[in-house]
Amino acid sequence: MIEDYRLDDERIIERVDARGTLRSLAMAGANVRRSRVLAHEGGIDRVNHGDRPRAIVVAAVGASAVVGDVLDLLAEASSPVSVSALRNLPLPGWVGPLDLVIAVSQSGAARGPLAVAAEAARRGASLLTIGAADSPLAEVCARARGIHIDPRGSGDQTSRGSLWSLLTPVLLGAAALGVVGPVDDVLDAVADALDARAEECRPGSESFVNPAKVLALDLADHVPVVLGDGRLTGVVASRAAAMLARTARTPASWGQLPDAASQIVACFDGPYAGHAGAVLDAPLASFDPEDDSGHGGARDIFADPFLDAPATPRLGLLMIREPLPEPVSGQVPEADAIRHNLAQAVVEAAREAGVKTWEQLTPDGVPLVRVADQIAFVDFTATYLAIGLGLDPAGSAHVAALRDRTR
Repeated sequence: MIEDYRLDDERIIERVDARGTLRSLAMAGANVRRSRVLAHEGGIDRVNHGDRPRAIVVAAVGASAVVGDVLDLLAEASSPVSVSALRNLPLPGWVGPLDLVIAVSQSGAARGPLAVAAEAARRGASLLTIGAADSPLAEVCARARGIHIDPRGSGDQTSRGSLWSLLTPVLLGAAALGVVGPVDDVLDAVADALDARAEECRPGSESFVNPAKVLALDLADHVPVVLGDGRLTGVVASRAAAMLARTARTPASWGQLPDAASQIVACFDGPYAGHAGAVLDAPLASFDPEDDSGHGGARDIFADPFLDAPATPRLGLLMIREPLPEPVSGQVPEADAIRHNLAQAVVEAAREAGVKTWEQLTPDGVPLVRVADQIAFVDFTATYLAIGLGLDPAGSAHVAALRDRTR
């Protein structure tokens, strides 16, 4: 449990968040605007020599991995070329001189994107790389005569705050090739949405009115499952789970409807749900420890957490949902109705099973603006959760030790 005062005392926030993760997140809107200027100055309009590629492969890892997911999301509906994302080698065998490989790494030294870029250059594929100017990734790109954009001038202080500095050039390059629609004007709306979230979730906003602090306080007592009700919200769910794990050190799983419905709902019978709806309605005498029906057992109300064992963490469901569109000719499109009904059924099942549930609705607007708003919200939430737990959002001792062991 987190005490509210830990998230309302700005002195505590500044002490725990000594490397300025919240400040970096608050700069996201400004970083979109700066990164757009840097991308145009760096020659983003000349990517792939202006020719549309046969396919695009995006290589990114860690906090940057969502770059490929967002580009794939925006391209899938109308792109004339395929877009795929990967983390590391092997580069697909079909990638060659007709294709474009985009490698993203803030430091320019991440092994996966660096190896993919080097292999793509060896095969003669075009390159667009995003990362530090004085980095191995920039050197690979220069040898391949590709386009390299250095986002560091956008002022990011932490890797968690670099997303929009890295994503903006990728979107501009894709737009220049006709893979996604024009994004320059849309980026203004994205920056405005990020600024609005930063104002709403600012450190000085008290915990009972700051939505990111409210959710962080609730999540502290639960093992979260993040579920998106479709493709767009699935991208947000994936980012949320990654940020909860990497920033707040809270294990979180994620899924996307409709595929993940059964595996998520099955967890409502399990030990982390606390009890199953079917068990609650059964008389005490009917409980059978040998029963293998799959209903599981109820939480022992007489258990002493100090003498017996610590209480099992409780499951929580964070559902990221899109609102139903305005009906046309009095009818909601069938696909949207099916999506809405399935999401509602999962939420109702969770509540009946005693699972704590939170629903987060995306705002109106074009897909990129909606994604930006929700990613900003989950980023702030994960950061406040880390701060409330007394953890530095920008670094983990175990991650640092792992890097030392694998050098």
